[in-house]
Amino acid sequence: MIVLGIETSCDETAASVVDSDRRIRSNVILSQLDQHKPFGGVVPEIAARAHLDHLDGIISQALRDAEISLDAIDAVAATIGPGLIGGVIVGATMGKAISLARNLPFIGVNHLEAHALTCRLTHATPFPYLLLLVSGGHTQLLAVLGVGRYRRLGTTLDDAIGEAFDKVAKMLGLGFPGGPAVERAAATGDATRFALPRPMLGRAGSDFSLSGLKTAVRLALLGLPPGPVSDQDLADLAASFQAAVADIVADRTRHAIRTFAQTYGSSGVLVVAGGVAANQALRRRLELIALESDFTLVAPPPILCTDNGAMIAWAGIERLLLGENDPLDIKARPRWPLECGWASG
Repeated sequence: MIVLGIETSCDETAASVVDSDRRIRSNVILSQLDQHKPFGGVVPEIAARAHLDHLDGIISQALRDAEISLDAIDAVAATIGPGLIGGVIVGATMGKAISLARNLPFIGVNHLEAHALTCRLTHATPFPYLLLLVSGGHTQLLAVLGVGRYRRLGTTLDDAIGEAFDKVAKMLGLGFPGGPAVERAAATGDATRFALPRPMLGRAGSDFSLSGLKTAVRLALLGLPPGPVSDQDLADLAASFQAAVADIVADRTRHAIRTFAQTYGSSGVLVVAGGVAANQALRRRLELIALESDFTLVAPPPILCTDNGAMIAWAGIERLLLGENDPLDIKARPRWPLECGWASG
């Protein structure tokens, strides 16, 4: 079974061809970084226009890279939410058009579910497993019980981790996207210089809160001596912030592991997915958490942690193997909590 996957939920225009033997035959991703960088963040209208301008060419490139034509495609999968609704509509409409023209099954994919199932493409991870989903818009800890079956153990009460990285990077003048910029700056910084708070640390449950930490970074920046902020000051602030985030993630994940182990077994698999999962400092910390808990950490390659078409195609394959597909009148949606299951109508 060969599936074409289309992803346009934010600022990457992506298409991929994946087969049911877990082979990624092509994975084409066009970043819109240069268009959004002057604004310090993603502008929805610019993103939607860029998807409209480039998606057809990206799909053609994915087919060329896979060395097949549309005649060899068995189904089309496209993100239908959650995400920036203008971009989601562009990709969903293209996927539906190809499906209609070729009389192919169409699968409307939950973008978060695609992240959640990527480890089954890359590592054939069996159910159930514990998932830490960390991205620009989402921070969740979930028990993944099966395709379409999720139990939320924790979520953010305010900012997502990726959002906090972006805001801190903007505050420090490190550029966009914020995650890689903060990580680069932190590499030469002293993580112990600034005593930043760790919100929710030690509290029951597995929820996150990042807004207080973000405010503390701002206050630390304002508390520096008058005059230009030195590169070392910025590096130390970035390192202190990143260390605080790692401590928060470690604490919240430990709580989730205990909850997961009580229901599904004392040893298991911890999966980290989403764009922030590409942060190497965070990955190293999670490796230690998994080891001390008798869990195995599974982290897809960084290229498959950020938004991509391969994860969309694979999520479509998972649904198809269960005999599922969607009608062409299925609606795109800007919000779609993962634990709500599949869309309808």
